[in-house]
Amino acid sequence: MNRGSSSPSAAANYLLCTNCRKVLRKDKRIRVSQPLTRGPSAFIPEKEVAQANTVDERTNFLVEEYSTSGRLDNITQVMSLHTQYLESFLRSQFYMLRMDGPLPLPHRHYIAIMAAARHQCSYLINMHVDEFLKTGGIAEWLNGLEYVPQRLKNLNEINKLLAHRPWLITKEHIQKLVKTGENNWSLPELVHAVVLLAHYHALASFVFGSGINPERDPEISNGFRLISVNNFCVCDLANDNNIENASLTGSNFGIVDSLSELEALMERMKRLQEEREDEEASQEEMTTRFEKEKKESLFVVSGDTFHSFPHSDFEDDMIITSDVSRYIEDPGFGYEDFARRGEEHLPTFRAQDYTWENHGFSLVNRLYSDIGHLLDEKFRMVYNLTYNTMATHEDVDTTMLRRALFNYVHCMFGIRYDDYDYGEVNQLLERSLKVYIKTVTCYPERTTKRMYDSYWRQFKHSEKVHVNLLLMEARMQAELLYALRAITRHLT
Repeated sequence: MNRGSSSPSAAANYLLCTNCRKVLRKDKRIRVSQPLTRGPSAFIPEKEVAQANTVDERTNFLVEEYSTSGRLDNITQVMSLHTQYLESFLRSQFYMLRMDGPLPLPHRHYIAIMAAARHQCSYLINMHVDEFLKTGGIAEWLNGLEYVPQRLKNLNEINKLLAHRPWLITKEHIQKLVKTGENNWSLPELVHAVVLLAHYHALASFVFGSGINPERDPEISNGFRLISVNNFCVCDLANDNNIENASLTGSNFGIVDSLSELEALMERMKRLQEEREDEEASQEEMTTRFEKEKKESLFVVSGDTFHSFPHSDFEDDMIITSDVSRYIEDPGFGYEDFARRGEEHLPTFRAQDYTWENHGFSLVNRLYSDIGHLLDEKFRMVYNLTYNTMATHEDVDTTMLRRALFNYVHCMFGIRYDDYDYGEVNQLLERSLKVYIKTVTCYPERTTKRMYDSYWRQFKHSEKVHVNLLLMEARMQAELLYALRAITRHLT
């Protein structure tokens, strides 16, 4: 159905899910059942992940060494498609949750819960509710924010802004937290909290982008916790969003088309490389291309394809799923395009003025020792990770593609690299991939299998997981840059 052709009578045949905001046909029957697929991911065939885990003893060693739960959870299984990266990820996560640091252990897990709740990520909430209790957390706090100390509650504003519009964070937000009398935060504590918030916002993007299934729970009779239908909200069971029913490609293109799509991408990469060697664009031209890409990202619509239906048509039929709102305030606050039309012009964050390498890294390390090194290793690992393959092709330099993915995420958060030609983003990232990136990064809870299937149809699942790792780390770095810049301004 075209967005422009909606009418009240057409809308009457649909209902809107309150949890994931997807539009459903009313004639679908909704049944809550076990997760849609076996295995760690609803998007990736179980055997592909299982093969990676059986051959890799390194993964088992890493889990024993660095997993706080002590078991091979679904996130770790999917990430184990890239063992080198997994090691960096688990080491940094273990450090922020378990090693010496400014915050008490239960507070760390409660902050993870608050972060995951911004995206209604019940998978991560469940995981950290367990960890919170295991580390001596007060059970009453799990009734919601009204039951936690004011000091933790004061993180609400920065949690909300970091998750959805980090460019709005100012030194005033920092001052408010560090100068609130008996409830004040020390700067080391605040940096620890900010690192946790950014980590779990970004990890929610990975959970939804990779279709991570709920964990099996041996204590529950059917093996699953009913609360965590995760990114598969109950509505998906009625919306053909499962591995058996979803079309393999998510569109009408056949195998021939997806093969030619791959060849076309290879050709564009080759042409861009040649153009880059022939002539370099002027600074003025580079600025123009960034502004153009930033504005065009406005028209990349996320998963909420039908939101032109009048809202009132859905009110009686909304599907209510598990309520995570007790852990957040202002649940309606969400991402708004950095380049939003008609709003007061926000200054672009010029990456050269405040970089992770020259500014963020040293500030984090000074206030929360060693985490800077671990995060830096993780950012570098994902950015440089390559197997020199693209689908069926070998000996391919994918640097250009990895940089386009990373920089496109930063572009949506208003961060610009002076030395990058944003014309490459348009050449390398097709529209269905841009829709996927924007959804996973900005509205992860709306991600569907159909979106995951619709881009790069000849690529391996491990390559798509690599994309998700890049999106996750780019998002985390963007959040940290805005927060750390505000802390730096507070200190100067």
